[in-house]
Amino acid sequence: MIRLPFSFLPPPFLEKTSHNFMGISKKVMTLVPSLKNDIRHAELKIDPYQYLGMCLLSNLFLFVFLILVVSALIYKALPEENFILFSIIAAFFTTLFAFIQQILYPKLIASRRVRGVEKHLMSALQNMTVQMNSGVPLFDSISTIANSNYGELSIEFKKAVRMINSGEDFETALEKVAENNPSLYFRRVIWQILNGLKAGGDITRVIEGIIKSISEEQILQIQKYGSTLNPIAMFYMLVAVIMPSLGITFIIVLSSFIAIPESLTKLIFIILFVVVFFFQIMFLGVIKSKRPNLLTD
Repeated sequence: MIRLPFSFLPPPFLEKTSHNFMGISKKVMTLVPSLKNDIRHAELKIDPYQYLGMCLLSNLFLFVFLILVVSALIYKALPEENFILFSIIAAFFTTLFAFIQQILYPKLIASRRVRGVEKHLMSALQNMTVQMNSGVPLFDSISTIANSNYGELSIEFKKAVRMINSGEDFETALEKVAENNPSLYFRRVIWQILNGLKAGGDITRVIEGIIKSISEEQILQIQKYGSTLNPIAMFYMLVAVIMPSLGITFIIVLSSFIAIPESLTKLIFIILFVVVFFFQIMFLGVIKSKRPNLLTD
């Protein structure tokens, strides 16, 4: 059962009714072709067209609901011929924002999987190296990682162990796990291990080489992260601090020369507060999303 963000409709109702939107979903899917891979990487047990139909149905109800709510809130603040148009515009952009977030939701889940895998990748590989230097076979070391507390990485290795115990070939099982994982670094690790197995090389040396490569990548990611924070901080100061302060000052000065209705002034301040509040949340999200995945908590 999938619960969509920004949707107040129950998931069972959405899943049943979304089939009526399959025709529109197939046309809209051409605009978001990456949604299929995002749903697969997020491991959502749903057809991509049905998911898109759920998004369309949810936002149709949201659009109508917002028109009614916004109209009821501002019909006294604006002239009669303007408040309906304002309500439609406000509802449209809010619904568009919600629809975009719902389309990006599978990608968000996939990115969480990537972060959960990559932040434990280095420590897990070091653990495997210690075990294999002690004479532990590769399969046993992978089983140990699967049963350890390495978060999403342990879950991925559990899938491989489960397939191998079910009779799947060792290399084939690792290939399947790598193909369905959205983490580029995880796929590289698996492919290098598989190449080492096929070449008949020392897997311990292969894993040590992978660890060295990831360590170098960590340093590059930290340097890139530091250089990214400076412009983001300047943009934050401009949009979240300077512009709201100047805007409030301008409105106060303007209201002393022009007779602005009190209700309209309150509405402007409320809108400004909401915009700044949401920008603060978005800024925190951007900072968190820019953090290198290869770094542990």
